Amino acid sequence: MFTCGVVGVIVRRNPIVIFMCIELMLNAVNLTFLSFARYQYVLPTGSPADVKNQIQQTAINGQIMVIFVMAVAAAEVAVGLGIIMAIFRLRDNVDLDELNLLKG
Repeated sequence: MFTCGVVGVIVRRNPIVIFMCIELMLNAVNLTFLSFARYQYVLPTGSPADVKNQIQQTAINGQIMVIFVMAVAAAEVAVGLGIIMAIFRLRDNVDLDELNLLKG
């Protein structure tokens, strides 16, 4: 999934499609966080109840990271779409090859 997103960012010139590809990359990272948190090895120490609590804590840590990534993705989309809409209102075009508004 991450590779498809990277290829889309590199190949495409439409900013909306680029944002969709960035979201695809972020979702691939979310899946990785969840799978690593689920299958992370926990060295069994203490009683079986302690080991169970340690395993649940690592799974919760992965889910917390996913929530943070989703919050960053939502902020990125909100700010990015706002910038794209402002540029479209100004120029009536959002082609990235012809866009030089953000240069200093």
